[in-house]
Amino acid sequence: MRTLLITGPGGSGRTTVAAATALGAAREGVKTLVLSADRTDTLGAALGVATGAVPVKAGPDLTAWRPDATAGFRDDLTAFQDRASTVLDLLGASRLDPEEVTPLPGAEELTLLRALRDAALAETHELLVVDLPSAPQALALLALPEELRRYLRRLLPPERQAARALRPVLGRLAGVPMPAEWLYETTARWDLELAAVEAVLADRGTAVRLVAEPGPAGADAVRDARLGLALRGLPVESLLANRVLPEESGGDWLAGLHTQQQKILGEWADAGTVAHLGRDPRGADDLAALAVPGVDPALTPVEWPVEDRTAADGVLVWHLPLPGALRDELDLVRRGDELVVTAGPFRRIVPLPSALRRCTVRGAALRDGELRVRFAPDPALWPRTR
Repeated sequence: MRTLLITGPGGSGRTTVAAATALGAAREGVKTLVLSADRTDTLGAALGVATGAVPVKAGPDLTAWRPDATAGFRDDLTAFQDRASTVLDLLGASRLDPEEVTPLPGAEELTLLRALRDAALAETHELLVVDLPSAPQALALLALPEELRRYLRRLLPPERQAARALRPVLGRLAGVPMPAEWLYETTARWDLELAAVEAVLADRGTAVRLVAEPGPAGADAVRDARLGLALRGLPVESLLANRVLPEESGGDWLAGLHTQQQKILGEWADAGTVAHLGRDPRGADDLAALAVPGVDPALTPVEWPVEDRTAADGVLVWHLPLPGALRDELDLVRRGDELVVTAGPFRRIVPLPSALRRCTVRGAALRDGELRVRFAPDPALWPRTR
């Protein structure tokens, strides 16, 4: 199964491209599911079929689904109140009725991640096309499972569960209620659900399709998106230049815009192009007329290899591809068995490979869009050779 995540700058037409990509794959006989997190039915408007909380057939081999964030949030909150009833009663808190619950900001994105996980685990489709939010929000969303799992492990480490038999005793000695068993059970359930989403995103069949209008703003957004995705280890399947004007664009204003687009297309040598129809695409015929390229089967995963140069230079070199990174906007901090990497507006805490945990950092260099971190083996920890 393949998973294709589609994002790009706001207003770039990414939802339309997601719909066209899914429709094209379905017409080739690939069982396809297209997901969207939009509160409004932009996906349904493009497909010509209303979408919502229940998956709907949008054509042969094509299913569209726009999960209901309100219902999911209401169910989660109701379940939480049921499990935390003792604590809520102790605090004198009044419970919320399901009818007065409205989703908080970000609920749509979290609902989309859950739907992505469920669709991947169901294995009823060969291709999942996911209409993500605009690039900055999408990058934050894609980082969420890994970061939330890290927070949970720090706040409620699994090792602490070994002392569950002592909690009633400690509670009596301290005179305050200790965390109940439900808290640790809930944490373990959340960690399991987040791990499933993280596994889908880290799967070798998962990639990102970037959609942008060729222009100065689009070029800047694509550069940032490529860097953010590389830091997350997500490969870019393709870059699509959307709403490209034809050669015979009339009028000085359109001619100037066409010239600007052609300049950016020259910089995006690897980009596919999607023509401007002169109207907002609506329905299957318009989506087919866009001639959106099919999913590239030759996907190259992002690799972060460790090069052994101990024989020649006495170091191990960790290669981290960071296209578009600038030296002045890079920062590295070694913290225990983790490396905190900051590249431009993005930051990630990366666990060190096991071999590098027994080393000390000796330096780093940025060359040709690749960060190379040098590690020297620590004699006190490194196995001795005869």
